[in-house]
Amino acid sequence: MARCTPLHDLHAALGARMVDFGGWDMPVHYGSQIEEHHRVRNDAGVFDVSHMCVLDLRGAGVRPFLSRLISNDVAKLRLSGKALYSCMLNEAGGVLDDLIIYFMTEQWFRVVVNAGTRDKDIAWMRAQAAVWHSDIEIIERSDLAMLAVQGPKARQIASDLLPSHLRAAVLLLEPFFGCEYLSTQGSTWFIARTGYTGEEGFELILPVGEVVALWEALNAAGVASCGLGARDTLRLEAGMNLYGNDMDESHNPLESGLAWTVSFDDSGRDFVGRKALEAFRTTLVPRKLIGLILEDRGVLRAHQRVVAGLAKDALCEGEVTSGTFSPTLARSIAFARVPQATGETVQVEIRGNLLNARVVKLPFVRNGRILITL
Repeated sequence: MARCTPLHDLHAALGARMVDFGGWDMPVHYGSQIEEHHRVRNDAGVFDVSHMCVLDLRGAGVRPFLSRLISNDVAKLRLSGKALYSCMLNEAGGVLDDLIIYFMTEQWFRVVVNAGTRDKDIAWMRAQAAVWHSDIEIIERSDLAMLAVQGPKARQIASDLLPSHLRAAVLLLEPFFGCEYLSTQGSTWFIARTGYTGEEGFELILPVGEVVALWEALNAAGVASCGLGARDTLRLEAGMNLYGNDMDESHNPLESGLAWTVSFDDSGRDFVGRKALEAFRTTLVPRKLIGLILEDRGVLRAHQRVVAGLAKDALCEGEVTSGTFSPTLARSIAFARVPQATGETVQVEIRGNLLNARVVKLPFVRNGRILITL
């Protein structure tokens, strides 16, 4: 039976089309996925992301534990509220999950992991903690819900709904920072300037009993209800990976466009998967993740075959990992994992036909601006 977020009944009342997503019954859209996409690019939209898992890691050994657990370096986290994006790897260097870590205090880090991997992630973390730092508590915060308010007008609208003495402080939050605040009900909310759309906005973590009222207040203030369909087209335009498509346990960050999340510092920090990644770096990286824009008529989708022309007329195959019709560009776009030597053009097999596509630098769109040549 699919899990439900605290907003499930409200989604139904608003007419959402519900689908299974990683074992959760979630809204894909409320009538028009394309309209919701444009509202986020041009105005403001709110997403239910309560299916994501919030974990509080507590104990004196949390920092050294995370230093070994993830590919990025938690030594970068020195200011309270600062966030870090990273991958969590297996011993072979494959991506178990991608996650966001917030530094709260030296004995408390907050971690947000994906919905479809939450059970696997928690089991992995607890198993590693039992070996390295048995004093660490890994607490699943099922008492909390999570919303993402995104778009060029999102920060102003969301801050206007907070107590007056908090508005200025929230608006002054820097990107990739979060902070705890007291709500008008006297409960604790966590507000972070993060997101998955390539637009301005907040992600808000708050008690489950208060999330329906906040969603309704956002709607009343003009923020559109948005489903996971628009969230997917927005994140793909913004050049952001989706776990299970663009990265997974079978592929490491270096071949998934995520080399920037791996910190090979001079200290020789021994994180899980490091030896496998170092061995991988000593060879010619066989694959890379690229952006594609389709030049012919058609729609790019995951698992379509990509044919790349290489030296001496040799052909080598790759695969589309994520693809969609881009509402902002009015063109079909995709990520694809292809041979390292792939040039500026490829062909993609769609319904038995090889269609022409152009390799472009990611992202396609950020902050409402088209960043590629059409």
